[in-house]
Amino acid sequence: MAGLMQHRDARIYVLAQCLSVAGDSALWLGMGIWVKILTGSNTEAGLVFFAYIAGALTAPIGGMVADRFRRRPLLIWANFASAAAVCALLVATHRGDVWIIYAVMFVYGAVGSLVISAQTALLAVMLPDELLGDANATLQTAEQGLRVLTPIAGAGLIAWVGPKPVVLIDAVTFVIAGIAVASLKIRESAVSMAGHWMDEFTAGMRHIRQTEALRKLLLAGVIALIAFGLIQPTLYAIVANGLHRSPPFLGVLQVAMGVGGIVGGLLSMAIQDKIGERVLVLAGILAAAVAFPILTIGSLVPVLIAMFLIGACFVSVNIGAYTLIQRRTPNELIGRVDAALSMAIMVPQGLALATGSALLAWVNFRPLLVVMTVILLLAAIPMLGVPAPEPRAAQPEAAPAETPAVEPATS
Repeated sequence: MAGLMQHRDARIYVLAQCLSVAGDSALWLGMGIWVKILTGSNTEAGLVFFAYIAGALTAPIGGMVADRFRRRPLLIWANFASAAAVCALLVATHRGDVWIIYAVMFVYGAVGSLVISAQTALLAVMLPDELLGDANATLQTAEQGLRVLTPIAGAGLIAWVGPKPVVLIDAVTFVIAGIAVASLKIRESAVSMAGHWMDEFTAGMRHIRQTEALRKLLLAGVIALIAFGLIQPTLYAIVANGLHRSPPFLGVLQVAMGVGGIVGGLLSMAIQDKIGERVLVLAGILAAAVAFPILTIGSLVPVLIAMFLIGACFVSVNIGAYTLIQRRTPNELIGRVDAALSMAIMVPQGLALATGSALLAWVNFRPLLVVMTVILLLAAIPMLGVPAPEPRAAQPEAAPAETPAVEPATS
């Protein structure tokens, strides 16, 4: 951690991401709550997350773009574009405007998948191998730490005065993050992609298929994200039907999840190099399998404990997965590998989210939680035999940083 903070670009990037995540956390939860307030429907509130996942399904395109252009200028313009997009939410004030929220969340998901792929690749160029785990852990811990404050603040603002302050804050944080990324002094070379576009488009999935560790991570992720897709709309039902609280109370559960994320992130940072990425991912999946049944208890304290465990689970899985990708993939493929994994995982997640939203109109949430637990136990199986880490592939020589303009790579 100390070594990471001594790295100038790492400090700036982490601070920029903290600002962006602060706005994202408030908006993500806030739009679901706003739709619930406008419509009174758990199903329509859950579809906010479905719209985001649908946008994220453009990940293969985003991954190819992340490998086609220099990542620093790409992240600058992605932040500015996101700031413009979220401002459209300012006009969504009536039930008939819900489609605007869905449309913006779709764009949010599409740009978000591009940013994640570009960020994963940028970190691999910006930092030495020994700092990658710390960087992923720090970003994930910061994200979860901000969830302690921003969700409940966002939920409170929406319940009090509506979504306008939350939307404007998120837009401002995107602009600040874009300016901060522009100040990085990272030196990166453009990546040559001279092959047929279809070959380049599918290169990430081919690398996953040929790399045992990534192949098993993909299988575990596909299975686990079915359960995580079901949990998003289920949380609204837990708040309304299990705890008998109003929709903004979901912000309290997100705070518990954020505290768990902080603890999970700090613990992951301390033990990842000792136990490896595989065990970290496996531990996160098993932690969620323990937490989900606890959510069936219609009492506040057990539910808060379960959300704490889920927060720790999310962080450990994300840290382990990102580090595994960075250490098992050549730099010129990282964007497409990250996008291919995200795409393959998010398809079942999106289908599960839509299915869960529909089922909650007909069945109680408790049987769904039991099903999710069984699914997570199945997801742990592929991670039991992931091979030990291999030496990281050699990276291309860096070139001087360019001005913040999106320039295509040359052959």
